Amino acid sequence: MKKIVILISGGGSNMQAILKTSKQRDWAARFNAKIACVISNTQEAKGLAIAKDLGVETRVVSHLNFKADENPRLAFEKELIKVIDQHEPALVVLAGFMRILTAHFVDHYAGRLINIHPSLLPAFTGLHTHARAIEMGCHFAGATVHRVTAELDHGPILAQAVVPILVGDTPQTLAARVLTQEHVIYPNAIERLLTDER
Repeated sequence: MKKIVILISGGGSNMQAILKTSKQRDWAARFNAKIACVISNTQEAKGLAIAKDLGVETRVVSHLNFKADENPRLAFEKELIKVIDQHEPALVVLAGFMRILTAHFVDHYAGRLINIHPSLLPAFTGLHTHARAIEMGCHFAGATVHRVTAELDHGPILAQAVVPILVGDTPQTLAARVLTQEHVIYPNAIERLLTDER
């Protein structure tokens, strides 16, 4: 069985879309794959309750527990790796995981780590993507699923979706329109990866 681990920090809407798609399309039968665990770096992440309600194991590895370490980020990532590796994942899926990962973590999951970013990469890496797209006068925005590399938001592109930027759009209205497309392209990109591995 190919196992997928999803990392979240908040509400987990992309995680929920992936979980629902995996059940609706029966990934277990079609791809011999399942969502093994949802892990958050914060106990308050609302997505944890959603995952539990959908019958998925959840764990919390809080980055705050490592503040006293000489290298807090590395100590956190080592513990996170330990928890993830208990599932021997075929894929590690970042779904609103709000921690910048070091090369140590990225290298450990090389070829198995994917992310979704709310812009048409390579444009607008980092934060505040929707505000920046509006300010620049772009006519289109979108979302990108990509493999994760040590360079932030620069990995090979797996899927993209485009939405128009409308007159009067705010970062919030644009974000909502982009999010509907994220919920489509992320599960589909994972399916393609599972298909390629068969």
